[in-house]
Formats: sequence, C-alpha cells, structure tokens
Amino acid sequence: MFKCHVCGHCAAKSEFVNEVFTVEGRRVLVEHIPAQACERCGEATFSCETTERIRKIVHGGAWPLKTVPLDVFELV
Repeated sequence: MFKCHVCGHCAAKSEFVNEVFTVEGRRVLVEHIPAQACERCGEATFSCETTERIRKIVHGGAWPLKTVPLDVFELV
C-alpha cells in the first residue's frame, strides 16, 4: 500500500517524471523515470529496481543523451 513520506496521503498514480540528482558534485537530469506520484502533493516515489537503474546510469553506466547549459542564480 502506498503512503507518501512527505504528506502521508495514501493515493498515488503511475506516471513518468524527470528528476535532478547531484552526483559527485555535478547535477544530472534523468528523464522519463517511472514513478508512483502522490495524488495530493505530487512527490514521486521510485521502486527499488528503478532506483538501482538510476544509480548505475548516473555513475557511468551510460552516456548522456545531451548536455545543456544551466543558468545558476543565488537568492541572497
């Protein structure tokens, strides 16, 4: 049974999400990740299998499809 670890809601829907991860000090974007998304707050949860696939990819198991520039701002 699903229970959101952020808001505690008990309903989720299957969808594909994009997520930014920090790996060894660099930011990487993984697109089209299968996830269970909380119907209340939208927090995405990944299966153990999906999490392991992401870990392998971002730690050198695949080449990125593209590299894009990123604007960085600081809110002071």
